[in-house]
Amino acid sequence: MIATVLSAYGIRFEDSHVEPLASGLINKTWKITLARQQYILQRINDHVFRRPYELADNLKMLDAYLKKHSPGYLFVAPITNANNAEVCYIENEGYYRLLPFVEGSHTINVVSSPDQAYEAALQFGKFTRLLSGFDSRKLHLTIPDFHNLTLRYQQFEEALKMGNVERIKQSAHLVAKVKKHVHILTSFEKIRKSSAVKQRVTHHDTKISNVLFDDHDRGLCVIDLDTVMPGYFISDVGDMMRTYLSPANEEEKDFSKIAVRDDFFRAIVQGYLSNMGDELTPEERDLILYAGLFLIYMQAIRFLADYFNNDVYYGTSYPEQNFVRAGNQIRLLNALEDQREAFQEIIAAELSKKTYLNLGKV
Repeated sequence: MIATVLSAYGIRFEDSHVEPLASGLINKTWKITLARQQYILQRINDHVFRRPYELADNLKMLDAYLKKHSPGYLFVAPITNANNAEVCYIENEGYYRLLPFVEGSHTINVVSSPDQAYEAALQFGKFTRLLSGFDSRKLHLTIPDFHNLTLRYQQFEEALKMGNVERIKQSAHLVAKVKKHVHILTSFEKIRKSSAVKQRVTHHDTKISNVLFDDHDRGLCVIDLDTVMPGYFISDVGDMMRTYLSPANEEEKDFSKIAVRDDFFRAIVQGYLSNMGDELTPEERDLILYAGLFLIYMQAIRFLADYFNNDVYYGTSYPEQNFVRAGNQIRLLNALEDQREAFQEIIAAELSKKTYLNLGKV
């Protein structure tokens, strides 16, 4: 199969060393090494991304825009094959694409220092800023309603009515905490109606592994662009807060290990504002802390709804895993809320510096 795909790009399988890469939960990925060149080969998960050619179309539009307006930016775009297409379809095997491998780059699976958090936030902010002149409405919605909290809450309520009765009873305390925080949903619905909160080109999946770093752990660019769609900045900032702030990830069963670290929070704010500080409206700047609450809350209700629905969406390795994940995220949400006053002071201090203006330009 890989030999067939490579041949579509004029590459002989016999001349290649093929190495499977473990990172990435959705697409299967291989590193292809030739005598003088390296590539990344991916099989696109068309159960998640049902229109692979729309992914390619999005990346083609963004690549063209960045080449014209920010030619110095490193944008890892798919390579065209012999048919002048960015996606290769193999009968009974699926959809594939080939990307250049960036020499001297590496990825990080777990953020371990504020410096790494800063670099990642800077790169995600730069990506959105450089595309601020691009009309995000031109982009295909690769996962419609991906971060639509209103829909996610409706799905939660449906699961609460129709789901596994025993699991719902077991989760009564978590359901109460979800409903206690419904003000997060109310705020989101106001955001959707506000012209002051802009739809932008947004990555939507800002975990640390979606940033390329150089040998000195300086950020190079963002990767895994399949979820790039029109969206609100709170999606990107919120996902960084959800995945960078705590030393414990969403799988941690010992909730005493879940905490939010102020130095990591400051690093995210500084890094993102270094590029987006002069792009955000005053109303958006007021939503920086809310971004974390929004994303953590949405993930909590998605885990809980899936638990009620007998784990039909998120993969599990033991029966109560989504129950644990939901409780974990509620604990993280509470930890962030507990630091609200201190973190708002950090945000205010960073905004007052105005050191972000004109930084990070390409």
